[in-house]
Amino acid sequence: MATTKKATKNTDSKTAKAATKKAATTTSTKKPTATERAKAAEARAKRAEAKMERLKQESLVTKQVSGFIEFLREQSVVGLAIGLVLGTQAKALVDQLVLSFLNPLTGLLLPGEGTLKQKVFEVSLNGKVAVFGWGAFVSSFLTFVLVAAIVYYVFKGLRLDKLDKKKES
Repeated sequence: MATTKKATKNTDSKTAKAATKKAATTTSTKKPTATERAKAAEARAKRAEAKMERLKQESLVTKQVSGFIEFLREQSVVGLAIGLVLGTQAKALVDQLVLSFLNPLTGLLLPGEGTLKQKVFEVSLNGKVAVFGWGAFVSSFLTFVLVAAIVYYVFKGLRLDKLDKKKES
């Protein structure tokens, strides 16, 4: 009799486990209602729409950046920027040359006191006086001529004109 009770006990526990398992699987495989399916579909559509918008924005930014880089390459903007920096520094060097050497030299050669930039002449008419600063103009003109000459001779001396490739149509 003890054996029969054990077998019945085992069968009862197996039946209870199976019933619990069956109840669990029936609730998990429950089919969603039409409104739940509609909500899920709407959520998927919103996610897809947001993803498409992100991709469009990334594509737009990528196109703009690549277009800007292409512009820089085609139009030689980097070379222009380097030329601008070097030209500015050459002008600063020539300005210092004019201030340090040419102005004192012209001050010695020209009559009167002061440097070249301080040279002026006055014209009076009907009691009014106009002062013309010709020395500042001549000094600026000398600076321009020296900058142009230095740029020309550096360009020709380094044979930079040979580096410029002709564009073929």
